[in-house]
Amino acid sequence: MDNPEVERHYRKPGWFTENVLNKAVIGLTRLGVSVWGSRILETKGRKSGETRTTPVNLLDVDGSKYLVCPRGESQWVRNVRADGGRLTLLVGRRRTRYVATELMDGDKVPILRAYLRRWKAEVGMFFDGVGPESSDDEVAAIAKRHPVFILAEQ
Repeated sequence: MDNPEVERHYRKPGWFTENVLNKAVIGLTRLGVSVWGSRILETKGRKSGETRTTPVNLLDVDGSKYLVCPRGESQWVRNVRADGGRLTLLVGRRRTRYVATELMDGDKVPILRAYLRRWKAEVGMFFDGVGPESSDDEVAAIAKRHPVFILAEQ
């Protein structure tokens, strides 16, 4: 359950991102065109119980699949946590169910580095100047602000 006393880091998307870019990525992904690894994430709303969707970037590192939330404690992160890690990723007609396990901050450094290596041009502004070439200490310093989940197929 969410604790309102815990300070959350979250950068809400702007109007253009929410109403144009995200909708374009969702539309293409539904057609089966993955834009740089894009997937549509489906979760169950923690309050409404209704299906919620959002575009995400699926990261593959050494054969394991990860989701990183560059914006921080987003609604999809909170929904996944509330539903025991259950989520579905879609691309075209393919639906894959996963159970997501959140990584501890100390385990995030190589995953955040790989994520930034792949998508820094798209999401770099959310990482406070930290990039794939930053030191382990610099990446570790921002790790708590960016939830990372490893996925296991159901």
